[in-house]
Amino acid sequence: MKVRYSLVTAFAVLLTVPAAWAQAGGSADAPSQKVAVINLQDAIASTAEGKQVAQQLQGQFAPRMTELQNIQRQLQDIQQRLQAGANTLSDEEKVRLQRQGSELQRRGQREEQDLQDDRNDASQDAINHIGQRMMPILNKYAKQNGYAVVIDDSAQNTPVVYVADQVDITQQLVKLYDDAYPVKAATPPAASHPGTQKPSQKP
Repeated sequence: MKVRYSLVTAFAVLLTVPAAWAQAGGSADAPSQKVAVINLQDAIASTAEGKQVAQQLQGQFAPRMTELQNIQRQLQDIQQRLQAGANTLSDEEKVRLQRQGSELQRRGQREEQDLQDDRNDASQDAINHIGQRMMPILNKYAKQNGYAVVIDDSAQNTPVVYVADQVDITQQLVKLYDDAYPVKAATPPAASHPGTQKPSQKP
């Protein structure tokens, strides 16, 4: 799932693990100083569930993307007709085509904005769902491996300029998540998706 929005920051820029959890780092009086880094955005997108959701969302919104492409083609056709008939079309026909083009443009802008909003909302819901289930796994992993701090370097305003491969635990968390929440085989898509394909409006 290509997550292009900064939607994972809600899962904490900095996760501090209680010293009592640091089994590998000593007692509570001498807590572990181990630090790990994770890219939560990549981790969520790389899970089997994340990839499956990405495919589902792509299919869910495909009809509306196709409708936007159709509107764009109609606009291009009108523009070409106006250009080709600049000296031959009647003034009435030019006005009619210009009005039709303006209406199509406004419709396309509305539907594009609605699509963007709905797609963002659906992506946010999926990210929140996976992220909420990933956090307990991350906490358990940090506890078992004695990490005192886990930093999310995908979060905004996180000043991480260098990360050694040995402290990046992104792929470990992806594997643990996939083991804990294996995905089921995708079911065939329904004939229609209520609420995603908006009925066309006749002028």
